[in-house]
Amino acid sequence: SKALMHGPTFMGNPIGCAAALASLDLFEQEPRLNQVKAIEKQLTKELEPAREFAGVKDVRVCGSIGVIETTGLGDVNLLKQRFVEEGVWIRPFGNIIYTIPPYIIDEEDLTKVTSAMVKLSKDIKSNT
Repeated sequence: SKALMHGPTFMGNPIGCAAALASLDLFEQEPRLNQVKAIEKQLTKELEPAREFAGVKDVRVCGSIGVIETTGLGDVNLLKQRFVEEGVWIRPFGNIIYTIPPYIIDEEDLTKVTSAMVKLSKDIKSNT
């Protein structure tokens, strides 16, 4: 009942498949995997402080995905607005705050995202 029912409109479309193949070509021609490793390293370092907060259940990173799992987000709409006020667009989901930045993000922009995630996760109260 809590499944995320998500399927892109053009999934399996020939043009979509051609775009996917072109994307794979870019992985062979450009340093995408190195970019992912750099993002993973920065996410790990910059999200780790959130682990100490009472309302944070877990912090995890896998490749370019960074997650702060909370014990409960409370008013999600207010939290979204606070992220906008911090200058970032973060969509909390369920009990997690997550980011999947583009591989071309620079260190400064990624720090802006992670700083907002850590700052606002500090205000989440423990629901345990």
